[in-house]
Amino acid sequence: MKNNKKNMTEIEKILQGMDRVNENLITFKKRMNSNLVVLRDGKILHIKP
Repeated sequence: MKNNKKNMTEIEKILQGMDRVNENLITFKKRMNSNLVVLRDGKILHIKP
């Protein structure tokens, strides 16, 4: 049971890190005034930040 709890905290830390990366990427794209490229419904979109 302890091992399962430890894995969940590691997963939570990874997800928090990914959220931070996403925020930093959007901030960087706004600062550089470059398009953000995303995949939605199987289509590649270029979005202005």
